[in-house]
Amino acid sequence: MAAAAAGLGSQLVSRSGDALAQTAARPLPPDNGLFPGFEARWVHTNGADIFVRHGGTGQPLLLLHGNPQSHVCWHKVAGALARRYHVVVTDLRGYGDSVGPAEGGPEHINYSFRTMAQDQADVMAALGYDRFFLAGHDRGARTAHRLALDHPDRVRKVALLDILPTRYVWSHSSREWALNSWHWSFMAQPDEMFERMIAAIPAREFVLRHLGRSGKPAFFDDRAVAEYVRCFTPKTIHGSCEDYRAAAGIDLRHDEADHQAGRKVAAPVLVMWGSRSHTGMFYQDNALSIWREAATDVTGGPLNTGHYLAEEAPQGVIEAFERFFV
Repeated sequence: MAAAAAGLGSQLVSRSGDALAQTAARPLPPDNGLFPGFEARWVHTNGADIFVRHGGTGQPLLLLHGNPQSHVCWHKVAGALARRYHVVVTDLRGYGDSVGPAEGGPEHINYSFRTMAQDQADVMAALGYDRFFLAGHDRGARTAHRLALDHPDRVRKVALLDILPTRYVWSHSSREWALNSWHWSFMAQPDEMFERMIAAIPAREFVLRHLGRSGKPAFFDDRAVAEYVRCFTPKTIHGSCEDYRAAAGIDLRHDEADHQAGRKVAAPVLVMWGSRSHTGMFYQDNALSIWREAATDVTGGPLNTGHYLAEEAPQGVIEAFERFFV
């Protein structure tokens, strides 16, 4: 398995040697102290430098974060999971310390879930893995959904935290959804003026407004919040807006093509959501049935949390993952 994956890694190097050299020269970000025993490295993909931390022994488990966060969102669960798995946490292109293209490309394809999923497949190949377990939260869960669709031979099982399929969200939007999830439309606006408007807000204020409507919930570690604030830069603002622009356009076309072809996620899917999150408040009774329209083998249920499951109820996430990823 490792030899085959190493071959894939070699192909990546040969296609973009100059960019890989730039990645090797790029300094690693400061150690935040939240992942003791984990190694840090860069992986160059097609147009992006992906920041990676990994550690532990066992079957590979890739964890993907959401917005406005980074790989740090997994810090409360990664250490425990590393006793059973080789845990890999990354920053999506444009988020955290990862660097994506300055231009979004035609239809913002450079920040589509398909492109971000390919990044993560390339990361796992660079680490020597053909097949792996996969989990994602928020935007990372949407990337994981696309990764499981586009690379069914690579993903053994996938856990999706606190999302519904992107196609379903856009096609079943409501006034309540629009008011609660206003940033979906705001960040998808094509004019860079909207990026400047976001950048005009002090970083800590913006991050805390996202994480909690009335200040920082007690379950967030101050060191994690400091990392989210550190990474609130023009690069990240641009990358995250490009992500939302793609989700309102080309990602929907990819999803519609899958729907028309009857293509579903073949790997077993664990769906988890917070009972007090938007998903829990509006879709508690039919979240699983919605996902069964998009995947063939779906199990799951809620935790007594809001949106940020892995930071609010880490033990519940650890136990669910250890039961599922076998």
